Amino acid sequence: MTSRFMRAAIVLGLLSAIGPFAIDMYLPALPSIGKSLGADVGTVQLSLMVFFMSMGVGQLIYGPLSDMIGRKRPIYIGLSIFALGSIGCAMAPDIHTLIFFRFVQGLGACAGMVIPRAIVRDMHTGTDAARLMSLLMLIFSVSPVLAPLTGSLVIKLASWRGIFWVVTGAAGLGLLMVATVLKETRPAEHRRESGIASAMAGYRTLLGDRHFLGVVFIGAFGIASFFAYLANSSFVLINHYGLTPTQYSLAFSVNAVSFIGASQFTARFGGRYGLKRVVRTAVIGYAVTMVLLAAITASGVDRLGVMMGLLVVGYGFLGLVIPSSAVIALEEHGAIAGTASALMGTLQFGTGALVIAILGRFIDGTSLPMVMGIAACSLISLTFARVTLRTRKPVVETCTATD
Repeated sequence: MTSRFMRAAIVLGLLSAIGPFAIDMYLPALPSIGKSLGADVGTVQLSLMVFFMSMGVGQLIYGPLSDMIGRKRPIYIGLSIFALGSIGCAMAPDIHTLIFFRFVQGLGACAGMVIPRAIVRDMHTGTDAARLMSLLMLIFSVSPVLAPLTGSLVIKLASWRGIFWVVTGAAGLGLLMVATVLKETRPAEHRRESGIASAMAGYRTLLGDRHFLGVVFIGAFGIASFFAYLANSSFVLINHYGLTPTQYSLAFSVNAVSFIGASQFTARFGGRYGLKRVVRTAVIGYAVTMVLLAAITASGVDRLGVMMGLLVVGYGFLGLVIPSSAVIALEEHGAIAGTASALMGTLQFGTGALVIAILGRFIDGTSLPMVMGIAACSLISLTFARVTLRTRKPVVETCTATD
């Protein structure tokens, strides 16, 4: 049981990490891409934003498709599209071509994001699902730790274009894992109940479920705060604070380690206190830390150590919020887990893209716009948590859980 549990976590985590790997490995290259293709900061950031947008929109297709035809075949389709988009990015002669193929890349990458969450719901519920989700995130979180370092190394050896050849290889590895290791978890008799009409009905049901939407937006604005950091941190840390791409990669990975470490306590805390209480408590710590960071920065304290220290603490709290809120959101929608996972992913990535677009209008070369955006996201996440989780009986409980 344990070996099967770990094998599922490893495979699903690596599949989930392929798309983020194409984001995180790309971050140290953003300034050099702008210089190489003659593009300004806003246009280079657009290549990141369209990736988020296409990942969000594409999930609306892959989720219901995985309910209709099974979980494995849509992953094959998505990884193949991702590989084609990666090759196009590697050969892009100008920034506009790069942006187009980043959009194609995102359309393929989202299959590896949405379907593993549905597979978790197929296999487990409750704290077992939380445990598997947190293990999946442990593997998944290898990306923000190793990808920037790998990206900076590839830039030195083969320029930024080499990054896209590396992620093409990652897509090939993903296809091999799906073919040889991953088992189908959506039985044929369940697929017969799914179709385009049922998918539309599922989306209507989910959009009318205020609890589902509230829990999703707790995680969505938490993730959006990290997207704000993704889009701006390379410019702030490299251009403003003067770090090298390798130093930036190390600084970036510290936050990921904090997030990973905290997420591994999700199942333990969920089993003892209930997932609802875990989210409600952790989101307070997350918001307080990020608002404190914004206040210190706005007061004129512009020190890299202060910013990084508070980000580590804040993203540690977020490591408890994200997996717990995902399990709570999917718990009551097992029959349409693919569709529910798709809508959750679309709302999360759509929120992240919107935050990046808004912050892009305030970029001034300092850290203040970035940390203010992060703090705003944390407060919105806290608001959704207080409204959504205030009076409703916890969805996920164990015999020892209390609220």
